[in-house]
Amino acid sequence: MFFFFLLSFFVGKGLFAQVVGSNLAFLPEYKEQLPYFQELITGGQYQEPSRLIEGNPYFFSRQFEEGSLTINGITYPEVPLLYDEYRDQVITFHPVFNQKILIKPEKIDAFQLANGSRFKYFSGNESHLRAGNGIYEILGTGEFVALAKRYKTTKALREFSKFDEVYVEKADYFLWKDGEFFPVGKESSVLKVVGLEKKEVRKELKANGLNFKRNPESYLRYIIAVNSK
Repeated sequence: MFFFFLLSFFVGKGLFAQVVGSNLAFLPEYKEQLPYFQELITGGQYQEPSRLIEGNPYFFSRQFEEGSLTINGITYPEVPLLYDEYRDQVITFHPVFNQKILIKPEKIDAFQLANGSRFKYFSGNESHLRAGNGIYEILGTGEFVALAKRYKTTKALREFSKFDEVYVEKADYFLWKDGEFFPVGKESSVLKVVGLEKKEVRKELKANGLNFKRNPESYLRYIIAVNSK
């Protein structure tokens, strides 16, 4: 059971509803206190993913779970959220019309999902093939910010199945500083960007079992922390 908290832009009141499974219960308070905070419910209806693709397009959970959402500099806690990696869309739930609603990407500053994963909007990487709506997961912060661009693609299924395709989860990694993106697809590129020599961190990397190829995210978190000391 989760709770959905909205601040009304017009009347300055909190609006509550329960999240049960993936839906919100209808509460009289919603009808009585309309309009809602418009930034959350006017992004258009979400188009459900194809039933012919095996798996789901979402990051972390396919069910609504409470997170926090920052739009136009204001953070709203306990908002039911889904993140569609395939379309790079953030989704909430309209409590009256019983619909999945898109949150306008141009309004999103940041959001955090129930598992603690933090995402933020970054501009300036539009040439990247998977830039989408500019939503990146923050892996670590310091002198540089380590980012993961999460996305899903689809792959055709050759064997006989009720599905035509299957979702495949992928990620590209970047270091970001002062508005500039630095793609980091291998260890040498990471160390070059942050200005470290392999010999400076070789002992610690080995002691912590860190290897970029095997686990790029743990590696990036460590390098960011070391470089910020």
